[in-house]
Amino acid sequence: MAETTGIHHVTAIGGDPTRNARFYVETLGLRLVKRTVNHDDTGTYHLYFGDGEGTPGTNITFFPWTDDGRQGEFGAGQTQYTAYAVPEGSLGYWADRLAAHGVDAERVEVLGQERLRFSDPDGIGLELVATDAERPGEPWADSPVPAEHQLLAFAGVTLALADPSVTGEVLEAIGYERVSGDTDAGITRYDTGADGLGTWVDLVGTDTPRGRMGVGTVHHVAFRLADEDEQRAMQDALDEVGMDATEIIDRTYFRAIYAREPGGVLFEFATMGPGFDADEPVESLGERLALPEWLEDEREEIEAALPAFEAPTPGPAANETSADD
Repeated sequence: MAETTGIHHVTAIGGDPTRNARFYVETLGLRLVKRTVNHDDTGTYHLYFGDGEGTPGTNITFFPWTDDGRQGEFGAGQTQYTAYAVPEGSLGYWADRLAAHGVDAERVEVLGQERLRFSDPDGIGLELVATDAERPGEPWADSPVPAEHQLLAFAGVTLALADPSVTGEVLEAIGYERVSGDTDAGITRYDTGADGLGTWVDLVGTDTPRGRMGVGTVHHVAFRLADEDEQRAMQDALDEVGMDATEIIDRTYFRAIYAREPGGVLFEFATMGPGFDADEPVESLGERLALPEWLEDEREEIEAALPAFEAPTPGPAANETSADD
């Protein structure tokens, strides 16, 4: 039986790539672990931001469209919030840091859990949730955020749906179990029950029309699987619930299959390896444009077609004191 243990990565559509990278590196303290291109549209960057090594479960990735790209419209069938876990006692630090960077954030409580909620410059909904769970990978030594406050990994995602029960059935087919809910708020939580972070998905009902993909929306949510054997088993599991999965696709740093669940959210199922050091050493991740072997012969043309991009400036964390929650 094919079962995921949780979230592998989240991919969204951003606007200006320089602005996008500065926010995730200089404000949120993530590392630009891979600078490559959308394999299906080589005129578009694909930027990956994660922990010190790009550990699966820590990476939010972007197809940054230029400012004249189509603006998305949030609605049913989309990811409403992507939540990151931060160390216990760090929400106060993050409230102060976001305010200092001109980011409006509010404290909310969902299913008895306090979250710090805000948006990135393009409107992607983000949340921070404090936890005492262990970090799955390595902190980034050059982050502007002290290691004791750095984002740990994904905590979970919130999906907005016209009929959450249908998507709930899909989640149960891939390894999730309904664990709690808030009838008044219209939220239901599903969790894999696995050790570690990134194990929950919250489903919320919405009467908004189907969303439109574009700048400021999440393109897909990827779930982790060990290897291609598990992907083939997942293809069978998806077929049983009426979802047509793609063939296994080589994304260089992992293998992937895709299927759109009935509520409209695109799901990906990605392997844990081979990892971001498949084509460059960990020490220099993200410093140059990395291309898969089959695109190397087109490097000159690809680089000329890509939009202007100024890499963000990493720096050692300031000597900031911890703030109480």
